[in-house]
Amino acid sequence: MTPTANPVLSVLDGVPPLSFTAPEGFFTLPLAASPDKRAALSKAFVRELYSRGDEALWTPAAPFYEALAEQLAYAGVSYSAMGLFSTDDGGVVRCSFTLAAVETEQTDPEIAAHGILTALGGDPRHDARWMDLPCGPAVSCVTFREVTLSPEITASGAEERLLTGQIQVYIPFPTGPHTAVFTLDTASTEYWSEFCDLLVAVLRTVSFAEPADGTGTAGGSL
Repeated sequence: MTPTANPVLSVLDGVPPLSFTAPEGFFTLPLAASPDKRAALSKAFVRELYSRGDEALWTPAAPFYEALAEQLAYAGVSYSAMGLFSTDDGGVVRCSFTLAAVETEQTDPEIAAHGILTALGGDPRHDARWMDLPCGPAVSCVTFREVTLSPEITASGAEERLLTGQIQVYIPFPTGPHTAVFTLDTASTEYWSEFCDLLVAVLRTVSFAEPADGTGTAGGSL
C-alpha cells in the first residue's frame, strides 16, 4: 500500500493551528455541527465510500454514519476518516483514523511528552515509545485486543475471535496547552506493518505553523 498524499481539512475552535496531510484512500467522515448538515454530508459520504453501491445500500448506511459523526464530534474528535486499501490478491483492508485535540496544563512539549510516556508506560498492556518527529517530540502507544464475535454476526455461524490493533500517537502542541491525539484502529492486523508505515508518513507531515493566508482554515488545518 503506497497511497499518494492529499490535503485534508478540519477546524476546531479555540485550538492553535495544526495541519497534516492524509493519504489517498482516506474517506473523510463529515463532522458537521448541525443535524441537517450532517445528514446531507453523510449521504454524500456513503456514495463516495461505496461508489459501486446503489440506493439499497446508501439509504440505510447514511443514518449510521450521521449518528457516528455526531458521537465523534460530541467526544471531541475534530477529524475522522475511514481508510480503504486494495491488496495484491484483490482483497480490501480497512482502518479507522481520528484526530482529537486535548487541552492540558503543560505548555512545554518536551515535559508534556515525558509525562505522557511515563503514564502510558505504567500499563503492561501498552507498548509506549518515544518518537522524534519533524514537528517535535511525541509518544506512540500500541495495543492489541481480541474481540469475541457472537454466532449471529459471523459468516460461519459459529463464535469467532477477532484480533484488533490500535496505534495512538500523542503530540504536544508547541504553541499552547494542548495535545494532539492521532488514533488508527484496524482489524486487518495481517497488514499491521503497512498501517504503521502509513501512520508514520502522516505524522511526518504534521505542522503547527500558521496557515500562509492567515485564516486558520487552509487545507490540512485544525
